[in-house]
Amino acid sequence: MRTTRLLKASAVSAATVAALGLAAPAADARDGMNANPNNIVVLPSVIARGGQITVTVDGCPAGGTMTSNAFPQATLTPISGANQTAKGTATIHDNARPGTYDITVNCSGRTLTRPAAFTVLGGVRGGLGGSSSSGATPTDLAIGGGLVAAALAGGGLFWMRRRAERRI
Repeated sequence: MRTTRLLKASAVSAATVAALGLAAPAADARDGMNANPNNIVVLPSVIARGGQITVTVDGCPAGGTMTSNAFPQATLTPISGANQTAKGTATIHDNARPGTYDITVNCSGRTLTRPAAFTVLGGVRGGLGGSSSSGATPTDLAIGGGLVAAALAGGGLFWMRRRAERRI
């Protein structure tokens, strides 16, 4: 009796596996015909104005276009050897405002938007070492004056002590 239950359970399991095994290739073939853009990857994810980003999209075998408020429309071209993947580059506007931006991809009439796909940083003052003022600030003068006073006091004590040692 136990053997028949075991055989029935095995038969049901085998039938289930066979049904799923036969249905999976059909679903895969159907999805390959109607490719949908998915998995938008933006590198680098944080960039300064005027920089260049690279966008990779899966499910876009014929290529397409990508748009954002931070850059002009750019072309996605299929990657050879990579099944259903397209890649494109875009240059961020010099006047783009700092913040996060979305990317919308259009592949074969189908669109996909990735919210907050990348972040644009504000402008950078190169060559100034982060300084935005000219000359020393009052805080710089106070710190410098305190250091000079400490050095004079320490030097005077050292000198007085050395002088006292000679008398002994």
